[in-house]
Amino acid sequence: MLVHIPHVLTAEQVTHCRETFARADWEDGRSTAGHQSAQVKKNLQLPENSPAARMLGDLVLGALERSPLFISAVLPQRVFPPLFNRYEPGMNFGSHVDNAIRPITGTPLRLRTDVSATLFLSDPESYDGGELVVEDTYGSHSVKLPAGDLIIYPASSLHHVTPVTRGVRLASFFWVQSMIRDVSKRALLFDLDTSIMQLTREVPKSPSLVMLTGIYHNLLRQWAEP
Repeated sequence: MLVHIPHVLTAEQVTHCRETFARADWEDGRSTAGHQSAQVKKNLQLPENSPAARMLGDLVLGALERSPLFISAVLPQRVFPPLFNRYEPGMNFGSHVDNAIRPITGTPLRLRTDVSATLFLSDPESYDGGELVVEDTYGSHSVKLPAGDLIIYPASSLHHVTPVTRGVRLASFFWVQSMIRDVSKRALLFDLDTSIMQLTREVPKSPSLVMLTGIYHNLLRQWAEP
């Protein structure tokens, strides 16, 4: 299930991110990659525990909390502290699958990566290449979104970032452990919630709303993990 979530960050927040990036020191992106991913990863990354990464990560987390579409699509239980990367000409990230479990640095916590997320921070016309390509049973999906927009997809998906040939691609990336582990159940709940919201707009006094909302919450109660 790929879901495009527009306007997670405002234009002002995107500008703030870029200004912070301009003053930051970057390191080899392989510092947070697994063994196999490190062999195909060629990019730069803000140091995970740097003040800049922590400050911008809090900004992104706050924006996610205010996004009803993100909450509906992901049903987050825990969000990995957002990381930030930079692709310059010649850089790319070959085909890989994200690690299933990630420890949260500096804490005893571990996170199961149910959902992967990329938040685009460069205007798409400012760079060539750098598309995120996600592969699933329906084929390959190439994604290059406006700055401030987010794409989420199953972390089990094979995916890659094509080589940047002009300009600079800036993004935030992170993972989410969902209350609903199974992607098919998560997709059903998302479709049901979307239908309830649409019916609320179109027929706000429909008695079916109470029944459908009850079905949604009873399924959530049955499937959600504590």
